[in-house]
Amino acid sequence: MITPENIVRHELIGLEVKIVGSSNQKNIGITGRVVDETRNMIMIERPDGSEAALAKEQHVFSFRLDSAWVRVDGKVLVGRPEDRIKKKFRKW
Repeated sequence: MITPENIVRHELIGLEVKIVGSSNQKNIGITGRVVDETRNMIMIERPDGSEAALAKEQHVFSFRLDSAWVRVDGKVLVGRPEDRIKKKFRKW
């Protein structure tokens, strides 16, 4: 079960996401569903059907878990999804 404490160790594909911080001000406010994830990028499908490819390191994401939104700095997410399970994380 995904919780706010262990979200970085889980699969992000399928989660609803909102961009709440970015080095590019135009990207703030992008919402949608995560459809793909690579080492450095997250692909988000917007409600209108278009896709946005965003660099993890340059953004702060807010993921929806049940009724709560969890804010995650993209720098914590950098790395292959399958390797994040093994990675040691400091309290973020």
